[in-house]
Amino acid sequence: MIQKKTFRAPAKINTSLHVLGKRADGYHELAMLMQPISLYDEITIGIAAGDGIHVSCPGVDLPADAENITALATRAILAEAGIERSVSIEIIKNIPVAAGLGGGSSDAATVLLGLNEMMDLGFSCEKLRQIGVNLGADVPFFILGGPAWATGIGDVLEKVDSMPDLWYVLVNPGVAVSTAWVYGNLVLTSPGDVAKLRRFPRTTEDFVRLLHNDLEPVTAVKYPVVGEIKQRLVENGAIGSLMSGSGSTVFGVFTSEETARIAADRMASEPEWRVFTVHPLDRNE
Repeated sequence: MIQKKTFRAPAKINTSLHVLGKRADGYHELAMLMQPISLYDEITIGIAAGDGIHVSCPGVDLPADAENITALATRAILAEAGIERSVSIEIIKNIPVAAGLGGGSSDAATVLLGLNEMMDLGFSCEKLRQIGVNLGADVPFFILGGPAWATGIGDVLEKVDSMPDLWYVLVNPGVAVSTAWVYGNLVLTSPGDVAKLRRFPRTTEDFVRLLHNDLEPVTAVKYPVVGEIKQRLVENGAIGSLMSGSGSTVFGVFTSEETARIAADRMASEPEWRVFTVHPLDRNE
């Protein structure tokens, strides 16, 4: 008998990303404000007696089962639980790949949460975050759920209880950006004091003032379309605009759904661009 259930894996945006320095282990020390958003991959998990993990993602060329991050997540939680199961994972990919939106990490976190629920393993969120950080630095954020201030390599998290009620228009130009390449070409400078402070914006004005991404100049030099999209979003009513993560997705900030959707319709005139109108998620969504 096969037990099946479908889950939603949300994307994220980085509304503030400061690189504080490079650590001895090769990772970078970060300070980020991260926000999950209403753009989702759909993940259907099937569990049966036996052994083996199979991952499918129609229409997307993902790594083979052994290297896929959701397979690694499955293997890790089964090993932690000390059990064997045959697990199938089907991913309907709506979040652009290699786009600065955390799709792979969210998929892995959703698999950990889903298997924990479906098999009644009883692992706490803290335990799942410990498992998840070995899969990717953003995985613990997606397990936590809701907006958070992230430090360390992105794994030290502090919940943000409330954020301004805004809408975002995401524009992905269809360019896949290597995070490793971006960090490899980043020229570190001494961060300002603001980069080291935890900031929790309460108003729209506070939020817009905090928009910052140290990685954006690196990606924008190689892919000038990033700057073009930012300018177009502002011309179409965004009160602020920023590249998310290492790119290449850019988001514009809007104060209402109506103005966001009007702008999104105009941005969608470029056939190569994927455009999404989304809102922030809290812990109950």
